[in-house]
Amino acid sequence: MADYSFDDFMDIIRKLRSKEGCPWDREQTHESLKTCLIEECYEVIEAINNKDDENLCEELGDLLLQIALHSAIAEEAGEFQVEDILQMVSEKMIRRHPHVFGDVIVENSDNVVKNWEEIKKQEKKDKNLLEEILSIPKAFPALLLAEKVQKKAVKAGMSFESYGHVIDKVKEELKELEESIAIGDKSGIEEEFGDVLFTIVNLSRFLQLNAENSLTNATNKFINRFVDAFVLAESRGVNLCELPPIEQDVLWGK
Repeated sequence: MADYSFDDFMDIIRKLRSKEGCPWDREQTHESLKTCLIEECYEVIEAINNKDDENLCEELGDLLLQIALHSAIAEEAGEFQVEDILQMVSEKMIRRHPHVFGDVIVENSDNVVKNWEEIKKQEKKDKNLLEEILSIPKAFPALLLAEKVQKKAVKAGMSFESYGHVIDKVKEELKELEESIAIGDKSGIEEEFGDVLFTIVNLSRFLQLNAENSLTNATNKFINRFVDAFVLAESRGVNLCELPPIEQDVLWGK
């Protein structure tokens, strides 16, 4: 088996993009690859969650493939080259780690994070708070986007005093949602439901929880309980899906 370097890998990608290469690879653009990039990121996360080292190695390769493809596309358009990416990220890592590559002294990881944020501020010193909020990628998952926006808003003093106030706000938003449902206002229902979710994310921030992780854990818990209930029903010779709600609840409780 041949040993391939990073340069060899980039040459393979360039070959795939050439006239003598693959029709599918030649057709790809930054836009067409967006979904693939997102999917590969989540597959990496899945491998990490499963503690599957072999699969993690494979999925990181697939993620690297996406980066290489975007680099090749940009190179062909004269936008930038993969060397520019490496140069930029290397400079950033050195600049944001003065405790490693400079003479700054840190006591713990909290100091590292604080310094990192301060350096980021210096890099973006020309941006005001409004520009910072508007610069948050809208392509973030909805829960993460809400959390990022709320953290920026806190800088402007827009924050609840305690988690109790946030819980009161959740109740208020739920009441407004109920009112919209009662009058059959479809657009109002969607808007109020969004407000409920946004406030729930605010609550997670006050409780120092990751809303994305919390929802993922709750969903996985539901899946596990559904499997248990389904298997329990089968062991009794019945189909869970065909049982009336009351009997489903009994199995779910067990």
